[in-house]
Amino acid sequence: MTAIIEINDLTKSYRTGKAVDGVTLTVRRGEIFGIAGPNGAGKTTLVECASGLRRPDGGTLRVLGLDPYEDRHALLQRIGAQLQEAALPDAIKVGEALRMYASFYDRPADWRAVMDAWGLSDRRRVRFANLSGGWKQRLFIALALVGNPEVVFLDELTTGLDPAARRTTWGLIREMRERGVTVVLVTHFMDEAEALCDRLAIVDRGRVVAEGSPAELIAKAGAGSLENAYFALTEREPA
Repeated sequence: MTAIIEINDLTKSYRTGKAVDGVTLTVRRGEIFGIAGPNGAGKTTLVECASGLRRPDGGTLRVLGLDPYEDRHALLQRIGAQLQEAALPDAIKVGEALRMYASFYDRPADWRAVMDAWGLSDRRRVRFANLSGGWKQRLFIALALVGNPEVVFLDELTTGLDPAARRTTWGLIREMRERGVTVVLVTHFMDEAEALCDRLAIVDRGRVVAEGSPAELIAKAGAGSLENAYFALTEREPA
């Protein structure tokens, strides 16, 4: 399967220390690839580098053959992202947000079709502030897809959602892949990673401590579940 993201010995530091410390990863076209780990492990920084929002300190990084920081204008036309601190103005309406985001791209999808495909047409005139958490996440997914991306980065998409909304969001993520989009999913929920990811990297303290399919990671740790494997591989105790 073709590599769509190639990361080699990537590093990124802040005043508090190294957030990304020699990470090497490959993401294949058409898969859901998870980046899992505890809070502060470097997951968000890694995705911000891959989406062109931060310049790495060292190593090499290519997304769709492009340098995300140096070629970020070209790359932004080909990727979508829903990052951890995503928000919209309270007063903006669903249809207005989709129309505005579509205007950012040279070759966007028909925003009305995207709105319909993701079940948002009945909420076209609803203000962002009046949407439930689940509907806000559905809108963020639609916004990430309105540019016809080849790759979508989703950072902690289901944090704060109730169990029913989480399950619905999982179905939306699977549907993205079925539409031919490569998904990079950042999460610290192991049930989510086990349910969705074809492969994942477990990151701790800026380093990749294990990589493989959920089944491979469970076998490597000699555990009965991905959650147990996670605690064993990161040498952490269950909460």
